[in-house]
Amino acid sequence: MKDVAARAGVGLKTVSRVVNEEPGVTPDTVARVQSAIDALGFRRNDSARLLRTRRTASVGLVLEDLADPFYGALSRAVEDVARAHGALLFTGSSAENPRREQELVLAFCARRVDGLVVVPAGDDHRYLTPEIDAGVATVFVDRPAGRIDADVVLTDNAGGTRTGVAHLIAHGHRRIGFIGDQPGIHTATERLRGYREAMADAGLPVRPEWYAMGPTTPERVRAALATMLAGPEPVTALFAGNNRVTVTAVRVLSGRPRPVALVGFDDFELADLLDPPVTVVAQDAPGLGRSAAQLLFRRLDGATSEEASRIELPARLIPRGSGEIPPAS
Repeated sequence: MKDVAARAGVGLKTVSRVVNEEPGVTPDTVARVQSAIDALGFRRNDSARLLRTRRTASVGLVLEDLADPFYGALSRAVEDVARAHGALLFTGSSAENPRREQELVLAFCARRVDGLVVVPAGDDHRYLTPEIDAGVATVFVDRPAGRIDADVVLTDNAGGTRTGVAHLIAHGHRRIGFIGDQPGIHTATERLRGYREAMADAGLPVRPEWYAMGPTTPERVRAALATMLAGPEPVTALFAGNNRVTVTAVRVLSGRPRPVALVGFDDFELADLLDPPVTVVAQDAPGLGRSAAQLLFRRLDGATSEEASRIELPARLIPRGSGEIPPAS
């Protein structure tokens, strides 16, 4: 900084103000200091900055799977908000493994991140209590924390599913199947609840062979769908509990002589270009990430409340064709 100050003909405080983008410096002086910084290759010492401010200007994000387009969009929104606040984002994937989630979270905390945004894989987050008590702001997104009170941003999963199943019912379907993710996952159980509620609201039964919960591997989804489509009274429509289930369902149903209506939870790339285009209940993945990150930075900026905040965003039905197919006569 002394070298920059000497080259620009200013004091050390002026260089500090320019580097930290503080007010009170004329544009000409900023340009002169920036020119000296560029010429000398000056870089701010963040380790020294940490000692002074006790803030690292970094946050951690733990997702289920960064390869999933849903989480990719959510991550990008968190990163945009972090960048607008001058913070660096560290990201890791838990692969739906609670132990891996805990390892990642505690690794980020060991690196002194200021805050965390977590898509939880486990159902017990008491391990985070010491970190939160020590000042690490934490917001959960997509699913709530387990066994602690914490800020959370969610989608109305049950309401979105009710809307999608009611859409199938409105188009004449009475035998509607549901294939969801593993029952221990909050979003999966909420979507199953929405399916049951929509069927009950219409006075329709839910037979055991009409719904299946479990891993979203293609093999498991194919087997579950084969069961639903077998017998004298097969389902005439399917609600797919997430985009991975929907993609497998599209492959299975495309080869059938009798059409089956399909609505999927989560939009996915090229869904509108398939034949027929796929009707979906779309989450606002960027909205989830943006809301979680904004809540996190409000906490970091000093927003205090004894009660944890809960934000729930709506899901949106997008009719495209597959959900509007009538029951086969």
